[in-house]
Amino acid sequence: MKSFLARFFLMLGNIVIGLSVLAPAGMLSQLADGLHVGIHDAGLLVTWGAVVLCVGSPLMAWLTTRMDRRLLLVGTLIVVAVAQGASALASSYGAVLALRLAMLAIAAIYTPQAAATVGLIVPEARRPSAIAFVFLGWSLAVAGGLPLITFLSAHFGWRAGFVVLGAVSAVIAVLVFATLPRGLAGKPLSLASFATIARNKRLMTILIVTMLQISGQLTVFVYLAPLLRRLIGADNLTVEGFFALFGVAALVGNIVATAVVTALGTEVTLALFLAATTLGLAMWTLGAALFAAAAVAIFFWGLGFAAVNSMQQARLAETAPDLASASIALNTSLVYVGQAVGSGIGGVLFARGAFTAMGTVGIAFMIAACGLAAVTWQRRRVVTATP
Repeated sequence: MKSFLARFFLMLGNIVIGLSVLAPAGMLSQLADGLHVGIHDAGLLVTWGAVVLCVGSPLMAWLTTRMDRRLLLVGTLIVVAVAQGASALASSYGAVLALRLAMLAIAAIYTPQAAATVGLIVPEARRPSAIAFVFLGWSLAVAGGLPLITFLSAHFGWRAGFVVLGAVSAVIAVLVFATLPRGLAGKPLSLASFATIARNKRLMTILIVTMLQISGQLTVFVYLAPLLRRLIGADNLTVEGFFALFGVAALVGNIVATAVVTALGTEVTLALFLAATTLGLAMWTLGAALFAAAAVAIFFWGLGFAAVNSMQQARLAETAPDLASASIALNTSLVYVGQAVGSGIGGVLFARGAFTAMGTVGIAFMIAACGLAAVTWQRRRVVTATP
């Protein structure tokens, strides 16, 4: 029972981390107005945050390799709680950006180390589904968290969103501390571990697939709220509804992926959800100006949003179990590289009014990701860490 509670609260921690990364997307307009900057500048809170995250994830995995996992994960959540509270009190764009970058440098620890930690408390056969379950937190962040952030910021101001995130982070930190066993430690990482990954073509190709598909999705996703307002004249309630639809689809997709991965295998499961995401982005590009078409597109896109990355993490853990902590950290780093690339390109296109081109660029990234995923299909070579 305690093992289940530990996995459950680790998953809740990912809700907080996911929202800490994505929250600006739910309140871009309010942040821009409140901090007296443009939409593009508000979007840069995601872009620059992603730059810090992509560097911080593997670096922090190496620096904290010998730390007790419980203390590491709890400490990360406490830092997030304090930083969110401070952000709510910030009076300028520069202060919010500085606090966000400092917070995300530490938050980079959580997602990969939570995934690696859950692998230490479940049997090997259940590792892929357990990792997918922990990553479910990102789906829930989009399903319930972003609509809530959008609602709070629209009705109570953007500071309310930061206050709620800080309070929830503190509560979950206590719950993780109470349920996660003490003394958990993964295999020590060395720089040689990352060199071993770099020399393995399958591992590197899997990591590049992650970067490409995230780049494609974030080209549009970060600017989803203002796009909906411009393309279909959406009001705040409609934007909240679209975020909720996207999140529910992401939740359903990750639950289905968790349920079927043992029977179908990670390769087939990944292919199904990559296809759903690509289809959704294509439908968005072709019909986003029509309410019904946009809604259907958002649903198919959402199905793969979290499930794809869950399967990517599972593939890495299956391919090289001894290197899982390092490879999952790198995978998370490539998620954030993709966020920086996608949100950066999307911001430039949005500023120029090239709304349709945003979807076209996203599709191009997704097609490239599908092609590389096919290259690694069923190549199940296992790599061991260098002593």
